[in-house]
Amino acid sequence: MIFDATDKQLLEYLQEDSKQTNKELSNKLNLSITAVYERIKKLEKEGFIKGYIVLLNKEKIDKNFMVFCHIKLLQHSQDYVVSFEKQVKQIGEVLECYHISGDYDYLLKVLVKDMAAFREFMVKKLTTINHIGSTHSMFVINEVKHTTVINF
Repeated sequence: MIFDATDKQLLEYLQEDSKQTNKELSNKLNLSITAVYERIKKLEKEGFIKGYIVLLNKEKIDKNFMVFCHIKLLQHSQDYVVSFEKQVKQIGEVLECYHISGDYDYLLKVLVKDMAAFREFMVKKLTTINHIGSTHSMFVINEVKHTTVINF
């Protein structure tokens, strides 16, 4: 597949607003509607586009308390890693989970209503996961930048 500057521009437009019509995109790209449609289908088929999502306003849904949690496992055995990852994937409050290098093994991005909800999350969900040795939590004071756009 040839991936050209027009494909990059198309992806940038779609990242800004994926609800744009093919007609709107065709006007921006100086292509026919059919050409835009075919390019989008090609980008989807080739895996450049993984899917389409809706970004929610955290304040409107009363989930505006963001916490980053460092997790250290008791040991780094394959069983512990696989078990932890399987269990953490099932927790709805965990938006993102990364296996990282450094002093801790994992970094979690957690979104809840408030401090009381975070405490309940810690007590009833996170600390019930087997093999956690320690945690360290950091609360977000202000979101300075948040984007889902990947620049080319």
